[in-house]
Amino acid sequence: MADGDALRRPGARRGFAALSLGAVGVVFGDIGTSPLYAMREALAHSRPVGPPEIAVLGVVSLVLWALTLIVTIKYIAVLMRADNKGEGGPVALLALAQRALGRPSRLLFLLGILGVSLFYGDAVITPAFSVISAVEGVRAAPLLGHLLSPYVLPIAAGILVALFLVQSKGTHRMASLFGPVTTVWFLTLAALGLFHLRDDLSVFRAFNPYYGGRFLVENGFVGFVILGSVFLAVTGAEALYADMGHFGKGPIRAAWLVLVFPCLALNYLGQGALVLDHPHARHNPFFEMVPHFAYWPVLVLATTAAVIASQAVITGAFSLTQQAVQLGLLPRLDIKRTSETQSGQIFAPAVNGLMMLGVLVLLVVFQSSHRLASAYGVAVTGTMFISTLLAYVVARHLWKWRTWRIAALLVPISIIDTVFLSSNLLKIPDGAWLPLAFGAGLVVVMWTWARGVRILTDKTRGDSLPLGDLIAMLAARPPFRQPGTAVFLTANHDLAPLALMHNLKHNKVLHEHNVILTVRTAETPRVAEAERILIEPINGDFKRVVLSYGFMESPNVPKTLTHCRRLGLKFDIMSTSFFLGRRTIVPDARSGMPLWQDQLFIFLMRNAANPTDFFKIPPGRVVELGTQVTV
Repeated sequence: MADGDALRRPGARRGFAALSLGAVGVVFGDIGTSPLYAMREALAHSRPVGPPEIAVLGVVSLVLWALTLIVTIKYIAVLMRADNKGEGGPVALLALAQRALGRPSRLLFLLGILGVSLFYGDAVITPAFSVISAVEGVRAAPLLGHLLSPYVLPIAAGILVALFLVQSKGTHRMASLFGPVTTVWFLTLAALGLFHLRDDLSVFRAFNPYYGGRFLVENGFVGFVILGSVFLAVTGAEALYADMGHFGKGPIRAAWLVLVFPCLALNYLGQGALVLDHPHARHNPFFEMVPHFAYWPVLVLATTAAVIASQAVITGAFSLTQQAVQLGLLPRLDIKRTSETQSGQIFAPAVNGLMMLGVLVLLVVFQSSHRLASAYGVAVTGTMFISTLLAYVVARHLWKWRTWRIAALLVPISIIDTVFLSSNLLKIPDGAWLPLAFGAGLVVVMWTWARGVRILTDKTRGDSLPLGDLIAMLAARPPFRQPGTAVFLTANHDLAPLALMHNLKHNKVLHEHNVILTVRTAETPRVAEAERILIEPINGDFKRVVLSYGFMESPNVPKTLTHCRRLGLKFDIMSTSFFLGRRTIVPDARSGMPLWQDQLFIFLMRNAANPTDFFKIPPGRVVELGTQVTV
């Protein structure tokens, strides 16, 4: 049945509409709050050159065409084609590009960790910027505005602290309200824009890119600087791609084209018409649009929309952390599920705490949305530029696009990304250095972790005995046999596990049934149940089992092993012992890493989540045997 025929069924249409509504609340929350500050910041940096209307028409034109070129063409039309089994985002795109290339690439790996690191930089600054931009509206509020103005910063901080504190409880109960509330927000944006279009209908000239080009030329270098503020209108566009696996391409595209883009365009046109008619409104055009009788309801709605946008970014950071851990970019972290029915509802306590600390530091350091705007945008443009580079690899090696097609689509997109990135880099002295420094720190952490794990794996392989040789030795000199089943976890199932060697050396026993278990992470988001388990009998005493999980799945080893019964592996958790090897790492400057990197790797190892918790193994069934290793 064709997709169009399927959507004609009432149930399918309802499901599609529900997904589209959900996408409005989660995917477009960040870009939906951009009218609060984008026009204000762009107009604040413009200078009076030529007729005053050129500045307004130029900024509105640049905003409209940025939404069209970056969101509609780059993400909706092109990048959403590059899905990894339906999933998107920097980690999914990295895995897809590596698979398209067909071989490991250090350059692609570096681009991937850069993209992940910059995403975290954006995830820290977005909640602070969105919430304080909305709360600052109380300064112009009727009745209580003059009383609340001194408390803008404490109010914003209180909202954000409360938001981070509720993460551990899960947001699945509130998530059903995200879509309807954000939809009301977008309709409010459209209504405000329509209400003010009558102020000056000549604002429709902004659809002509001539005005955007003229504005940039007449402002010279200042126009190039202003592009960094114009870019604020499209921050959040990467969420279209990152959240593709949660809602699907169709619902996201429909939500953008039918609701979000028209509402945003109407609001920016309305802001432009207002400023053309009342030039003084340029200092805060959004809140100047709001009639006095509706000011407080719109202010509350704007703050709610900002909180929802922040929630989406925080959830995205949790999801990205899970993917990064599974792909070996970060050490194992404690990741909890907050819903038994929704797989995407997870909570990473360490990430949540660090993000809350970072957000509060940003509020204290910058203290206003105008100053935060100077730090905002660099991380986003960097992520977008890296996505374009990885998409080139996918288009060239996976889609087999011809050169002319790549030149026609990806080259102009990369030029636009480069221009916006360069413009935002000019903000570095004014605060943009902060997310870059944060991202650089994460790059060092990820690079150190990946390099240290590789060195540790090579040392383990060099010091280990092939499993076949050990089995032959045991056949020649059988040890004492212990009833029950022993499961030995190892990263390389061809080598004798460290815990098995120590058990034989110190306890001098071998269980009746022994399972050499390896947990692997696939290059796909999820693994089909039929492909999750691989069992290979070695002899009467040993079986080799490989469990595969996608990089968006949380491993649950005991639960998966219960499904092995139908494949011939008798598993009873009460008669099974899990043996884990624990390494004590000692730094060695001759190991291949500088001493400071050795110390960082050891710190990461010590603070990694316990394998028992990570793999959901009952603590009472675990035996840990350790050894000392130098790196």
